[in-house]
Amino acid sequence: MILRDLVADDWPAVHAILRSVAEQGETYDWPADISEPQLRAMWVENPGWRTVVATTDDGAVLGVADFGPNRIGRGAHVANASFVVAPGAGGQGVGRALGEHVVRAARADGFAALQFNAVVETNTAAVALWTSLGFAIIGTVPEAFEHPRHGRVGLHVMHRPL
Repeated sequence: MILRDLVADDWPAVHAILRSVAEQGETYDWPADISEPQLRAMWVENPGWRTVVATTDDGAVLGVADFGPNRIGRGAHVANASFVVAPGAGGQGVGRALGEHVVRAARADGFAALQFNAVVETNTAAVALWTSLGFAIIGTVPEAFEHPRHGRVGLHVMHRPL
């Protein structure tokens, strides 16, 4: 697996992965019909943020992550990040590799901590992964996410010092 910054040629594959996640509606609060320009603005054109991909040796995109300041000004020393693994690539270590990469990169970029603002509590694989990488659940907003199968479920706020 190769971890590297996103390049323009990656966008069609990344967009397809993000579109799938939006349509499934189980891990992100995006509307199912979110537009390509909206996804591009969030993942590629967000000033101060970096987007990285995990690929196979032949360039197939397995997952994507982005990270940058969680807040502006006096809160900019804490990073936020988002991660998506391609359908069919789960269980292959893609999320862990991206998570470890972003922790290292955020530390190298001078961030003091990483905070996830909204990890869906029913996304047990993500919660287990982030916990194993040193993140702690510091609070849960009850019934903050409309899950397509479970109804209203909580969103965890997770944090890790760097």
